[in-house]
Amino acid sequence: MKSDDAAARKRPVNLTLNEDLVNQAKGLTDNLSQVVESLLSGYVAKARDERLAKFKAVESTVKLWNDFNAKSGSIADEYSSL
Repeated sequence: MKSDDAAARKRPVNLTLNEDLVNQAKGLTDNLSQVVESLLSGYVAKARDERLAKFKAVESTVKLWNDFNAKSGSIADEYSSL
């Protein structure tokens, strides 16, 4: 799902925000919806990148462990009574 698609359908949403902060923001921009959409798009992209980085780190760790285990055997083998 692409979050920065300018042609994506828009719909009204309800948010609960600090009234003073909204008033200040409205004084700084003529298009508060666009500002919020831009900030939300940045947040989504950053969160997606962070999630992908964590996934890749776990994937890399699992590969390293599996490679170690294939080369050296399981650490538990020397303690196993089976």
